[in-house]
Amino acid sequence: MINPFDDAYFMKRALQEAQLAFDKNEIPVGAVIVMNNQIIARAHNLTETLNDVTAHAEMQAFTAAADYLGGKYLKECTLYVTLEPCQMCAGASYWTQINKIVYGASEEKRGFIKLNTTLHPKTVVVGGILEKECSKLLTRFFIEKRNLN
Repeated sequence: MINPFDDAYFMKRALQEAQLAFDKNEIPVGAVIVMNNQIIARAHNLTETLNDVTAHAEMQAFTAAADYLGGKYLKECTLYVTLEPCQMCAGASYWTQINKIVYGASEEKRGFIKLNTTLHPKTVVVGGILEKECSKLLTRFFIEKRNLN
């Protein structure tokens, strides 16, 4: 039997969040947190809107998921995010004890892998899911930004 709720399915939901960020002139990164094939949190970058450097999509999603669950640990959850988490977000994921992180596009300069950020030892990482689609939105955003300046 084919599971319609695979990594690509949930990454598409994260891409919808990234598009919301794009539409708000935020760096287009989106995230969803899933538990038992159900989305329990949706978020996108809000750093410009909130004037807060910590308002990354992942951080917003961690807060929403913890609120939904009534506890700070996300041991049975998966984070889907359109861009490889930065060091701050990876560090926060450590404290949530999230089960799995699935990301779309790699972040070659500031991603947690390049910076050797430690994740929780039980966290599984999968990268490159819908990478082209995730990268395309980010590239489009930065091209448009450069052309406006």
